[in-house]
Amino acid sequence: MTETTTPSTGDPTVDRVLANAEKRSDVHVFGAAQALQDESTASHTSSDGAQWDLEDRHALRRVGGLSTELEDVTEVEYRQLRLENVVLVGVYPQGAQEDAENSLRELAALAETAGAVVLDGVLQRRPHPDAATYLGRGKAQELKDIVAAVGADTVIADTELAPSQRRALEDVVKVKVIDRTTVILDIFSQHAKSREGKAQVELAQLEYLLPRLRGWGDSMSRQAGGQVGAGGAGMGSRGPGETKIELDRRRIRTKMALLRRQIRDFGPARDAKRAERKRNTIPSVAIAGYTNAGKSSLLNALTSAGVLVENALFATLDATVRRTETEDGRVYTLTDTVGFVRNLPHQLVEAFRSTLEEVGEADVVLHVVDGSHPDPAGQLQTVRDVLGDVGVRDLPEIVVFNKADLIDEDERLVLRGLQPHAHFVSSRSGEGIAELRAAVEEALPKPAVEVHAVIPYDRGDLVAAIHESGMLLSVEHTEDGTAVHARVSERLAAELAPFTAQS
Repeated sequence: MTETTTPSTGDPTVDRVLANAEKRSDVHVFGAAQALQDESTASHTSSDGAQWDLEDRHALRRVGGLSTELEDVTEVEYRQLRLENVVLVGVYPQGAQEDAENSLRELAALAETAGAVVLDGVLQRRPHPDAATYLGRGKAQELKDIVAAVGADTVIADTELAPSQRRALEDVVKVKVIDRTTVILDIFSQHAKSREGKAQVELAQLEYLLPRLRGWGDSMSRQAGGQVGAGGAGMGSRGPGETKIELDRRRIRTKMALLRRQIRDFGPARDAKRAERKRNTIPSVAIAGYTNAGKSSLLNALTSAGVLVENALFATLDATVRRTETEDGRVYTLTDTVGFVRNLPHQLVEAFRSTLEEVGEADVVLHVVDGSHPDPAGQLQTVRDVLGDVGVRDLPEIVVFNKADLIDEDERLVLRGLQPHAHFVSSRSGEGIAELRAAVEEALPKPAVEVHAVIPYDRGDLVAAIHESGMLLSVEHTEDGTAVHARVSERLAAELAPFTAQS
């Protein structure tokens, strides 16, 4: 495999990686972590508010200099603050080099979000990953030399490794080996804030951990009965007993059952809030899209909600619902949802299924795509695949290419060919926000019943209800009351029925 290089990006870390690459052959190094936005263009706007949550998230900084090698004996409480030095590795078949590079850049951004320093990255072209060590013995040995040369303490594979592959690769490179799924779960664990979010993440982590438990030394020994037992239990307790790893598996299954019940118990409160919105016929719009596409920034631009905004992957996990109004005073809600990523672990899709129900119950989906991303078509397809998995593929969709201030006219033409009716907006500069708001209002479902009524002046509550949840087509103040022509829900139409005969 031939070596290729990427022009200097101005990032000293990337430049150092590329300089190291020139000294080696048969190694392909990734470029800049394009999944993250450049810090110079990621500044907050006035609609983002004070961002106290972001300040709280950054209050505890990670520190460097603490090794995480397999031989490490550093105290556990200090290791929680480690800043790991990592090397990325991926395998791709013939003809898929560009996709593999984009995926590895995204993995670099995931690792940086999780709190690591990416030192190097390696891509190997082969038809299928090696069943034993993922890379094959020769390339694994070469990876060991790279890890030793750059001083890395962790290797991250751009896939979900089988337990046997991870153990075999660790035996060769002599440092900790993790996979893409582990990094995503770690980010979710860091960013979860609500009780439901924490329970969902813990359930996903346990589902991932269960088939990957490992036993060292006493972990594989059995609980002995009889006189060899610690308690000397005697008759009735003799036998091979259970291994400790079997006990651990049983505890994990018990904990998973408890977490599933907890997540199920959160459902009634969420359903009650949703039912109240439906009872008042309040339309809802769900903001969905790829991670770091700017969903929270767009929510702030549309509603001045002030929700947390960060130039990081999966900055928002918990669904955030904000109330806003159309130009004519009609109320509707906007819901910010968790972002998606390619190869999203199925454990997370299952664990967050209850959160994704917010998208399924929406009237309109605002599908946000990062217009400056190198693979916007891949973003579109990934999000639609996940939405299809949870059964919400058929909802009305408005495609929005965000970060329009970072793309030129030629790129806009390409994106327009990809989605002819898409909207181009910039949460940072405000470009296209007014047009998008008008498009959302136009896409909201219209109330079902058209009424003509003369409402007495002492029933101003009914007029207010029409303004809030209906469409007021015309209004006139007469001697008998307020004459209205409107479209309203069936429930409100029933309340207006006594006054329609006077129209």
